[in-house]
Amino acid sequence: MMEHDMREKAKNAMRLILEAARYEVEEVDDPLDLSAVRDGTCLLVLCSNEKDLIGQFDKTNYSLMIDDHEMNCKKLLFTLEKSIATDNCIQWGIDEFVRYTGEAVLADILDRELALDLTPAKAKKAAVSAAAAKEQEPSGITIPHLPVKITEQAAIRTAGVQGAAKLRFIPHFLFHYTSSGEQVYKDRRIPFDADGWGAINAINGIKIDLDGKQVEETEIPGGAEVCDSHIRKDEASERIITELIERLTQKVRIKQEKGDAIFYEEKILKPDRKNITIDSKQIYIPVWQIRGKKIVEVNAFTGELLSEPMDEGCEVF
Repeated sequence: MMEHDMREKAKNAMRLILEAARYEVEEVDDPLDLSAVRDGTCLLVLCSNEKDLIGQFDKTNYSLMIDDHEMNCKKLLFTLEKSIATDNCIQWGIDEFVRYTGEAVLADILDRELALDLTPAKAKKAAVSAAAAKEQEPSGITIPHLPVKITEQAAIRTAGVQGAAKLRFIPHFLFHYTSSGEQVYKDRRIPFDADGWGAINAINGIKIDLDGKQVEETEIPGGAEVCDSHIRKDEASERIITELIERLTQKVRIKQEKGDAIFYEEKILKPDRKNITIDSKQIYIPVWQIRGKKIVEVNAFTGELLSEPMDEGCEVF
């Protein structure tokens, strides 16, 4: 049984969560705890560990009358009892409670709206089963790509918006560059040694740090999207060489004395293009795209929130 003090604390925390999600929250009479209304949606909240009370809550249909308009209510249950299962409630346990209380505080700090998963337990089980079945479907497409490490639900939480999520594979040119050689000017020796890795987005040209060690040549999940390149491989390589030459270029200033006069001589020294080698290949980075009130994308390998969504040039496999 959830004691009175514990229930009060749980109710206050649930209020914090719902208000962070932009709901108008009010207390209601026993045995329920809160009502929350937003955009034509009503939630009734129960915080309890009592099996009989939860069973009654699960099977009861509730409605709310606002301005002569009857609104069916969704039911949100928070319980600490792991053995209790419901069919018609949105059921939160310890994991959801901890996650959403933390995210509510962060949403308040960042002054942004908290996105909640309000899928009833029964529907969520069916969705998980369907998603698992879909992931097991072979796509028949094998491409070099970084592995998908972020789940769809984790991506939606990171995005902070509710909406349909799609897994997309964004083309990149993975490159390894080496530079050698040197130039000697007067008594100064300027080396141009360099070695490194990186990648260029083949759609928008953004350059990222990537060593490619975790790239795998495996089949991608069924239903994923593979995007077409907008930038050619030779264009990407030329840009890498140009930027590397600019980065390695040095301005040398040499002090000279002639009699009572002192003067400085400056010379710009650049690496020889023939001493630069670029090895590149096309790979794909997985991205979850969430389309809600706005389009948000999350890197499915790192979990990073992307600042520039890309929503064109894709083919569905």
